Order: sequence, then structure tokens, then C-alpha cells
Amino acid sequence: MPQTLGHVTFLVRNYDEAVAFFTNALGFQVIEDTPQGDGKRWILIAPRGPNGTSLVLAEAANPEQTARIGNQTGGRVFLFLHTDDFWSDYRRMKARNVKFLETPRKEPYGTVAVFEDLYGNKWDLLEPKRNGDL
Repeated sequence: MPQTLGHVTFLVRNYDEAVAFFTNALGFQVIEDTPQGDGKRWILIAPRGPNGTSLVLAEAANPEQTARIGNQTGGRVFLFLHTDDFWSDYRRMKARNVKFLETPRKEPYGTVAVFEDLYGNKWDLLEPKRNGDL
């Protein structure tokens, strides 16, 4: 039976600041924003384009969750943002003040550069190598 990864929980300090970062700096779209009472919201965001996994923005509800904001993977790269035009997206993100931690590099699997989100989580901007690329 086919399966897909539908959503990934992404801890945030504040819903609105996170939505602003993802939509303005990264160009993501809000797929759903539904109030659930007591200030809780069901917010799905994702890169523009067909299909793919979305993020569920989850406002930290206790000290343990708050401690994980910005370090959901112990300092490793957390998420991989795929693109089919690395240099265009890289320049657009730099112009929107996204903080890149390194200069872009070619790897056997594609062109990549690590950047941080507004909380300090590390992401790869990655244009995967296509068959036939040298």
C-alpha cells in the first residue's frame, strides 16, 4: 500500500511570527489556518508547488517544548528544501535576509547550502542532481 509523509510538526514561539517568516522569507504558502480554541491553531504551511510534505506549526505549550525551539534535531540539519533552480532561490532568499551558514557547494547528490530559519533550525537548500548531470 503506497504511503507518504503528510506533515512534520515544527515547534514555534509564536504562530504569527512563524507564518510571517515562512511566507515572506521563504515564499511558502499557508494551506490551512484553523482556530481550535484557547489560542491554539491548526496551521499548515508548505513550499509553493504541487504535492509534498507540509509543516504543522505548533506553538510551544510547556517548558520542554520551548527548550526545543530552534534545536529540534540536536544541531543537525533538520529539513531539506528541494528546488529545481538553486541559484534563483538562493539569491531570492539572500535578498530576503535569510541567513546562510556557508557558501553554496556542489556535492555528488546536488548543489546545496545550509541556512537557518528564524529560530536557528538548520535547513539544506538543495537542488538534487538529476540523472545525466555531471
